[in-house]
Amino acid sequence: MKKRTVFISSLLLSTALLSPSAFAQTTTPAEDPAVAGDDNDPDDDVDVSAPGGSFNNEIIVRGKYIPNPIRATSEVVTVLGSEEIARAADGDIAGSLQRVTGLSVVGGRFVFVRGLGERYSLALMNGLPLPSPEPLRRVVPLDLFPTSVIASTVVQKSYSVNYPGEFGGGVINLTTKSTPDEPFLDIKFGLSGDTETTAKLGYTYDGSDMDIIGYDSGTRDIPSGLAQAMAQNVPISVGTIFTSQDLQDFGASLNNAETNLIQRNRDIPANFSAEITGGTTFDLGDNSIGIIATAGYENSWRTRGGVQQTTQGLVNIDGQPGLRPDQDFQFVTTENRIVVNGLLGMSAQIGEHELRFTNLYIHDTSKEASIKAGYDAINVDEETLLNQSRTSWFERQLFTSQFVGEFEFDALSVDIRGVYANSKRDAPYQRSNSYAFDDRIANDFVNDLTSPGQSARIQFSDLNDDVYGGGLDLGYETNMGIPINLNVGYSYYLNDRQAQRRDFRFTPTNGLPNPVEQERIDFLLSDYNIYTHGIELREVASQASVPAYEAQLEIHAGYGQVDAELAEGLRLNLGARYEDAKQSVTPILLQGTGGVAAITSLNNDYWLPAGTLTWNFAEDMQFRVAASKTIARPQFRELAPQQFLDLETDRTFIGNPLLTDSELINLEGRFEYYMGRGERMTIAAFYKDIDSPIENVAFVQGGGTLFTGFSNAPAAKLYGVEAELVKYFSLNNIGGNFFEDRRLMLAANYTYTQSEINVADGDEAINPVTLLPTAASNLFDDGDRLTGQSKHVANLQFGLEREDGPLSQQTILLTYNSPRVTARGPQDQPDLIERTGWQLDFVMREELNIAGQDFEVKFEARNVLGTDYRESQTLGESVILNNAYDVGTKLSMSIGLKF
Repeated sequence: MKKRTVFISSLLLSTALLSPSAFAQTTTPAEDPAVAGDDNDPDDDVDVSAPGGSFNNEIIVRGKYIPNPIRATSEVVTVLGSEEIARAADGDIAGSLQRVTGLSVVGGRFVFVRGLGERYSLALMNGLPLPSPEPLRRVVPLDLFPTSVIASTVVQKSYSVNYPGEFGGGVINLTTKSTPDEPFLDIKFGLSGDTETTAKLGYTYDGSDMDIIGYDSGTRDIPSGLAQAMAQNVPISVGTIFTSQDLQDFGASLNNAETNLIQRNRDIPANFSAEITGGTTFDLGDNSIGIIATAGYENSWRTRGGVQQTTQGLVNIDGQPGLRPDQDFQFVTTENRIVVNGLLGMSAQIGEHELRFTNLYIHDTSKEASIKAGYDAINVDEETLLNQSRTSWFERQLFTSQFVGEFEFDALSVDIRGVYANSKRDAPYQRSNSYAFDDRIANDFVNDLTSPGQSARIQFSDLNDDVYGGGLDLGYETNMGIPINLNVGYSYYLNDRQAQRRDFRFTPTNGLPNPVEQERIDFLLSDYNIYTHGIELREVASQASVPAYEAQLEIHAGYGQVDAELAEGLRLNLGARYEDAKQSVTPILLQGTGGVAAITSLNNDYWLPAGTLTWNFAEDMQFRVAASKTIARPQFRELAPQQFLDLETDRTFIGNPLLTDSELINLEGRFEYYMGRGERMTIAAFYKDIDSPIENVAFVQGGGTLFTGFSNAPAAKLYGVEAELVKYFSLNNIGGNFFEDRRLMLAANYTYTQSEINVADGDEAINPVTLLPTAASNLFDDGDRLTGQSKHVANLQFGLEREDGPLSQQTILLTYNSPRVTARGPQDQPDLIERTGWQLDFVMREELNIAGQDFEVKFEARNVLGTDYRESQTLGESVILNNAYDVGTKLSMSIGLKF
């Protein structure tokens, strides 16, 4: 088969985004010393085989001897290759990224870079944008991406102008698997369970016949009569165009028991996963065509049981200010998550030119049942014992189709790219019910559907995001006494969103008699009761409610960049980017409510300069300094004045349409020492000055309900240091057959980050409740940490691996994130602090040959220490557990067949 050459940008970044300046330095092989050229000859071509089984890309790079491929880039990057992903063995890419220096993963889904929230992280796939199927975030949740479809991930922490200007902490570029050199077929099956869920008590509900594969069979479809009524965009309630009979018909038409009745499951099943991946390449003379396809299925369960508390204000405890819960609940929540994914990639190499066409489909469904019981101070002087239940069904879907063309004409390179992506989130039949204990009449839990703490509600929400993107990049290599790479480019980005959320409550016209209000929920809302007692389905709509909104973000951008070797070992990458962006969020109110909602319209343009100077002062050492200006735009959910429930925290979020862009000045200095193949030590210091950072602000409304809003703080600064070490130690001298071909791998990293919000006299901020200006000191304290920022992030990996022969790895992984603020405390209360603590994992991978067939067996033990989750407020000796639950230890086993 013809040997195909892929330049270094194919390993690190899509060439659509990486300038040819990456070619100015070289690397020796990361894995295979046999392909190395003459280390003493700087003009040698050196082939580097990237690890990853069938996905070996040869790389030709010219320049000085450099013993690590990431050093060949002009910026600060970390490459998470297929081997690193496989070693950690996390099921999705979010789990793998938490091992990267300076990165932490919040909620198992969203990546924080250097302590900055997810709004400061940019996620791309093959260098192209992705829409998010989450109404609460524009950033794509990275747990959507199974590691089976990802070949490598690059994290770049210093800004270069060929990237979008929304670059706060860094960019995460996911590279999907490419076509192989040799035909292959891999099949994998896995089983897992955890100590808090598997074979334990949990909750579920019937749903539809197709729930097991993550697709609703029609059980949750909105009935045609109700759907037609919702389409008229008027409140569905008495006094509009609907009669009481209409509202009763709407309620009776809804699917009842299958979506409403929670059932105990005393033996929650184990998790199951399966995937198949295959590919081949066809040679056509000097050209070639390749194809790769993968499909996967995962069905997993997770039960969380713990405490949820809120407080409305400070109280006097033994003469000192303290906290006392106004709501105090014990809860148990069981989530059944089903993920279906598929990837189809095709490529063609025609001489020096390459064309790639990639299609990715991910369908991620969460079916959840939750019950909580406890006290709520509904009345000031009286606590009420409540029993509340909730069922939900969330279908998230992401599809993206990408085309990239890379053309080489001697010194001139031309890259074109285009993408269409669509994400959807459908959440029908979000049902919640609340019963209150009545010891005066029934001495039982009752629900009359009208009294405080007694209700039955249903919500329907959906979201659709379309993303269109494209660009053109030109690169030219020349020599004007010194090697110079010139790059210019243009890119276009358009994100259109439509989102709707309709909220209804069942309300009887004349109350319910005592025997009826004691019935379980499916009987209570039966057709008989609806028509006998006149139970109407009324929309919870008011002047302040925003049932739908439309949003758009359109960006035109152009950049110019020069990469030059100023002197022997001294390299400068300098450029500027211009972005013109229009962002809008338009609320759609129901007709007849008389409400008025603010419309967001941000029309800003920016010049964003960036430069990195690299000094290669020794054969295996170099020092970098980088400076840049970047921005962070508010996300759609932060601007939309619409309520959304985050099931992870059981907290309601609402946007602020008056938010503005944040601007950042970024500085960094970094020392890098590359000891040998795959080995490195780095130490870096960084500083960020942020103008108008967006912060989460908690507030209490509606009888103690805890909400989260958003507001621009006046300013903030963030600074810190990070260190990384990757080192291998040969064990050949220890003796014994087991150690003779093995080595010890040690990988450790640590990041210290400190942040401070700056509030001066006279500074103002927008109150997220009233949307009016207020003194910034009413929302923020001078010196507060930024939300989401951990002071300490540490990772340690060490283990054994076989150097030659069949795969054999045993790895221990230890991760730590120090406490971080999730939201500013409401009404002079302490901040809400999240604690995730230490997590200890163990992964073992072995390759076996049985009867001539190759197998890979993998065993995982996650959270061996059983570290639990806690979010709390603390004042003196008093503590409010806003959200605390047991996590448990997860054990899994998988087997893969290689053909």
